[in-house]
Amino acid sequence: MKKVDMTNVTEAGSGNRLPAGAYICVIRNVEDVADKEYLKVTYDIAEGEYRGHFDQIRAEHPDWAWTGAYVKSYKSAALPMFKRFCSAVSKSNGNFVFDGNTVNADERTLIGKRFGIILREEEYYSNSGDVRTRLIVHSEFPTDKLAAQKVPDVKRLPAENKQASDFVDVPAGSNEEIPF
Repeated sequence: MKKVDMTNVTEAGSGNRLPAGAYICVIRNVEDVADKEYLKVTYDIAEGEYRGHFDQIRAEHPDWAWTGAYVKSYKSAALPMFKRFCSAVSKSNGNFVFDGNTVNADERTLIGKRFGIILREEEYYSNSGDVRTRLIVHSEFPTDKLAAQKVPDVKRLPAENKQASDFVDVPAGSNEEIPF
């Protein structure tokens, strides 16, 4: 192993884990990855007890590029989910329209806009083969419809697959040490 200087490094802890739930969020940044046909949407919690949750983590750990971020594909097979996202953002922001086709197709116009999001937990295998849970974006809704939404139960791995000898890589872009 190469030598590393950890003199000024703060040890990662469990942090204040964000619970699964329904949240009103604000879009902090949007990056178009045109060659792969998706938007990387960086967001934060806009209201309530966890307001600023992801901004705080990003300030402490700027190299955690996927904290409070997810992909919205606009490939043809994913257009129904992309339309749901566009509709949630448009309906949550008065006269704002984002549809990916008109003059309002510039993804940068999404920055600062609010929308409702459902975050749910799912099990996954860590790089060491342990079963862990993480939060994922389950769905988006207009902010005025968010309170009526049910947060799904934890998505569990099949019981027959939960063996220490099994190994599944963590998806690219995830970081199992991030205190969601």
